[in-house]
Amino acid sequence: MTTSTTTSTRPNLGDEPNMAELGQFPTAAALTYDGNGFFRHGRSHRILAGAIHYFRVHPGQWEDRLSRLKAMGLNTVDTYVAWNFHQPRATDVPDFSGWRDLERFIELAGSLGMDVIVRPGPYICAEWDNGGLPNWVTGRDDIALRCSDPVFQSQVEEWFDHLLPIIERQQAANGGPVVAVQIENEYGSYGDDHSYIRWNRDALLDRGITELLFTADGGTDYYLDGGAIEGTLAAATLGSRGDEAIEIWKRRRPGEPFLNIEFWNGWFDHWGEKHNTRDAADAAAEIRKILDGGGSICLYMAHGGTNFGLGSGSNHDGTKLQPTVTSYDSDAPVAEHGALTEKFHALRAEFLRLGTGSQEIPAELLARTPTLSPRQLALTRGPRMLDVVRHAAAPVRSLRPLSFEDLGLPAGMILYRAQASLPDRDTTIRIVDLHDRAYVHVNGQFVGLLDANSGWDGVTVRGDGSEVELEIVVENQGYINYGPRYGERKGILGGVLIDQRYVFHWDQTPVALADFDAARLAELQTAASGSTPETHTPETHTPNGLATATFLIDEPADTFIALPGFAKGFLWINGVLLGRYWQEGPQVTLYVPGPLLSPGENTIVVLELENFGVELELELRAQPELGSTTRHQESLL
Repeated sequence: MTTSTTTSTRPNLGDEPNMAELGQFPTAAALTYDGNGFFRHGRSHRILAGAIHYFRVHPGQWEDRLSRLKAMGLNTVDTYVAWNFHQPRATDVPDFSGWRDLERFIELAGSLGMDVIVRPGPYICAEWDNGGLPNWVTGRDDIALRCSDPVFQSQVEEWFDHLLPIIERQQAANGGPVVAVQIENEYGSYGDDHSYIRWNRDALLDRGITELLFTADGGTDYYLDGGAIEGTLAAATLGSRGDEAIEIWKRRRPGEPFLNIEFWNGWFDHWGEKHNTRDAADAAAEIRKILDGGGSICLYMAHGGTNFGLGSGSNHDGTKLQPTVTSYDSDAPVAEHGALTEKFHALRAEFLRLGTGSQEIPAELLARTPTLSPRQLALTRGPRMLDVVRHAAAPVRSLRPLSFEDLGLPAGMILYRAQASLPDRDTTIRIVDLHDRAYVHVNGQFVGLLDANSGWDGVTVRGDGSEVELEIVVENQGYINYGPRYGERKGILGGVLIDQRYVFHWDQTPVALADFDAARLAELQTAASGSTPETHTPETHTPNGLATATFLIDEPADTFIALPGFAKGFLWINGVLLGRYWQEGPQVTLYVPGPLLSPGENTIVVLELENFGVELELELRAQPELGSTTRHQESLL
């Protein structure tokens, strides 16, 4: 590692000595601390950071969104690294190109004169699918997650061998903007294996990480008991009562400054609930308490972005699964589509009060981002959902039903297919240990919808004593990303019963929705169209399946897609899976970043799982609609 001869054109931050002009960089960590605060290259420093995740922002918008964070008065950018975004399958070589070019994202932040904090996990939570870990790791039978298990540690080491060289060469000691790296993530809310946290710290050190290391946990004694270790800075995650947490830190962590590495100025949303918001003045008042107490802070989120594709995870409240919506707007100061909100200006005033940042916001950031003119688009209906998934891939044969992990499928759906005899009477088809949502068909006809809570209740059908073809399409609604049920598998985990009798000998067709590009969607449209689709009128049944719309534009710009009357499904724009939609709400519109569009013709493909809207059309809107709101209430142990 070169530390004495590297040069850089990175802008100078504050009034530190310009080490690039001196032709060298210091060998010590850029950030140090004592009980009173942080120092940056030996000079008193306050960390004013904002979280933004490169995997939730189109790379064509990275620089714009980073510029908006800087305009808020922030001096530091914070990002997680999602392992499964770079290596979704065990056979994949980790990919750091294109949208996954973490190094370019870090360099862009540095080019704007901002420091960078990287949080490599391997577990990140972040409301991201499976908390960032690939399901081929969490789904192993021989593994214990997030502890001193040699199998788990060996998997993490292999990943770190690919990831950490990128972070290492972007450290401040090498002329880059990375000034701090987090150890694991909120471990105190999961476990108490301190030897594992120390191992994680050593894994970073052994791979050349020399900048400031820290852990992050909730702002109470309980979380510190599980996640904090000796000799390493402990940071806090909280959205209120920061002044109380500062007192706890004085008692529990003497000699350390207070760093609120996640200040929850907003919150995320689950399908079937309301859109969470937080009053701007309330968030600003809490921030003022922390800053007046001498603390440093990181806004979570400063810009939330979007759970593109199948990136959104799920929670579980003890009784039911709570899938996270496609939008990750999170009521952040910089909205999902880049707008500077009332909260942006309220929080900016708190940071400028400290004498940071410019008093002027660049005019281009204040200007309203162009959007496409609103319009309605008629959809052309294609093959039904069941026919589409039948052609998605070659089936895999097994005696008992296979899980997503068994099939090496990171996300999407599975079509389970078997022959079963139904007695000459009413009988119940049950699914044992279903994860998450199942569409049950008998001889090609839909007979019922089941989820994890209703799988045992089953669906009742009338048999005639003959053998039928049983087809079950199971949707993975997002892996759990937080809590004691973290690591649960997906699919049919226990089996399928005809009353009390198990069905054996299954064909499974993996439906890798995130891999479907424009060419593959066209192939499926053709392959699954066994007959001419019926004419769709309000008087006929409104079926499910593929549907396509095209539209012409002169110049790309943002837009927001609404699907009035549609029930549940997935939407692609020009072959890129935008995400999920669901009439459960609260989210009504899906955000389409302008860089996903092209001059000329653009194509939207919808895979509706249940029922199309009566009018079979969608809308391009000029404004987002994220649903009716509620104020999120933080709970503390």
